[in-house]
This record gives sequence, structure tokens and C-alpha cells, in this order.
Amino acid sequence: MKLNLVLGAALLAAFVSCKEKKDKNIVEEIVEIEEVTPETYAEISIKKGGSWKEGSREYDGGAFENVDELVVPEEHTDHSWYIRYEGPGWENKQIAYRLYLDWRNAMDIFGKKVDTLVLPYVGTDGFDSYHNNAAWGQDILKAGKSMGIGGYGRFTGDTIAHFDEVAKTSVKVANEEAHSSVTIDYEGWKTGDVTTDLKSVISIFPEDRFLKAELTPNTSFEGLATGIVKFDDIPVMEATSESGAWAYIATYGVQTLAGENDQLGMAIFYKTDQAKATEGPHDHLVVFNASTETQTYYILSAWDQEQDGIKSKEAFEQDLTEKLATLDANGMLE
Repeated sequence: MKLNLVLGAALLAAFVSCKEKKDKNIVEEIVEIEEVTPETYAEISIKKGGSWKEGSREYDGGAFENVDELVVPEEHTDHSWYIRYEGPGWENKQIAYRLYLDWRNAMDIFGKKVDTLVLPYVGTDGFDSYHNNAAWGQDILKAGKSMGIGGYGRFTGDTIAHFDEVAKTSVKVANEEAHSSVTIDYEGWKTGDVTTDLKSVISIFPEDRFLKAELTPNTSFEGLATGIVKFDDIPVMEATSESGAWAYIATYGVQTLAGENDQLGMAIFYKTDQAKATEGPHDHLVVFNASTETQTYYILSAWDQEQDGIKSKEAFEQDLTEKLATLDANGMLE
């Protein structure tokens, strides 16, 4: 300890001596910090500085600001003008997705023509612009009454019960080195005679076009489901992995908002011991077994206007086959 004190005193004296030498040049070392663009990105952006219109469910005034956490206000519903592009978003260089964080709870696709991040700039001027063709891409999927691609709800045998009755919805966004994720906690989600809490964790990774979804209910009930929106004349494709442990449902064809000849592939991969495929009125469905265990599935979409993307049904099916093999070998895609 004494040696350390003496050495410290000597260094301090030398520093003071140098400072007192007015003829000595002081050289400042400038360290340049290179800005690094993240490989994955998730966000939720809400308006601040305005107020809810009296007697309505619209938010008036204010400006959008990203937040890491949010408790969704009771006033919020579809087209409230409160959440930028109506919910959280996920993105990597190939694809972007969003979830309608309201009663619909559907998942939508932002098709990308560029390999740079675009979500921070989407929807800053309202709902309309991202439905139009732009240099970066656009919203390409019409969800309608469905769950879009990979949204979730409860299948009651003849319809999907969405999230019309929820006591509280909370959101947390995490951007980490290996992935970006959004965690949504639904408290008191009521459908028919069932009331449950549900935790949803949806993550995106640096490579490829998929999201990983993990749903954990605290009550065991029948009918927790996800799915792919149905379109006329677009048949569903199904396949099972060699081991039988994984399967997918998928569609491919003209099923976007981007043009008459625009091609889009969509798929959901699921564990065969957790769920089974069936049909609903508006969705090709994957319905999970009654359980309080975490239900894991993968969402994938491939737009033919993506840079160096998948351009044909044959290439799409080949990609799905390779992913089934990966799931068989590793139990995961990430």
C-alpha cells in the first residue's frame, strides 16, 4: 500500500509539473468511433405530447417517440393514431414484420427492397404512406379478418376469438447483439369461458426471413392457435420433417398488395407433438394442444422483390425443405 501511495504521488507531481510548463504542447488523442448498424432491430413507438379525444378512442396531437416499455392505454384500439404503424416491429436486412397491438392481434409483413434498416422511418406521417410502393418497399399483406402471418388467438371451432377482452397488455422491447425481441404480457385475456394470462416472446435474428414465436399461457385450455391468411386460389402446402418432429403449413402465389403479378411465400413451422394443422374461416391454422408449457413456432415470409431473394415457388419449397432438415438436426432455426 505504501509503495502505491508513493508511486501515485510521484505521478501526480509529474502531471502537475507538465501542466505548469506553458511552452509544452498538449496533444489530444481523438478516438474515432465507427457507427455500427445493428443486424436486427425491434421497436415500439408511441405519441407523446398530445391527448385522447374526449368521447372517442383517438389520440390527437403529439409526436412519435420510441419507448422500451409500454402499458397499452385502455383507450387504444385499431386506428387510434397512438402507436406508430399500430404496434411493435421487427426487422433484419431481408424482411420486416409488425403486430397489430389491439383487438386484432394479427401479424403483418413489410416487404423490403433494400438491405438497410427502414422501420425507424415507417409510419412517421400516418397510416397511409407505407401502403404505397416506395423505394424501400411497403406493407404487402392484407390481413383482413385473419391473424395475418403468425398472429395468434383462440380457435373455438368455427371462428377465431381475438383479443377483444384483455384486462392489461404490457410490452417490452429488447435489442441485443444476437437478436431483437418483443415480449408482450396479456393479463386477463378472456375468450368464452376461459380467462388466462399469456406471455408472447417474438424474436428476429440477423440472417434469414423468419421470426421465432414463443407463447406461454398460465392456464391450460383448448384452441390456442396461429395461422396464415387464406386467399382464393392459393392452396395450402404441408410437409413433415424426416423424423416427424416438425412440420409446416405454407402458401405461395399472388397474395400481396404490391401488384397483380407479385409473388409471396408464407410459412409456419411447428412441433408435431405440440400442435396440429386444420382450417378456419379466414386462416390456414396451427392449433396447439391444451397446455401451460411454452408453445414454439417459426414464422417465415419470402417476397420476390427482396434483393437476392426467393423468386419462385420451387425455390421457396426448397428453402422450406432445408429448414425442416435444420429443425430436425438442431431443434431450432436460429
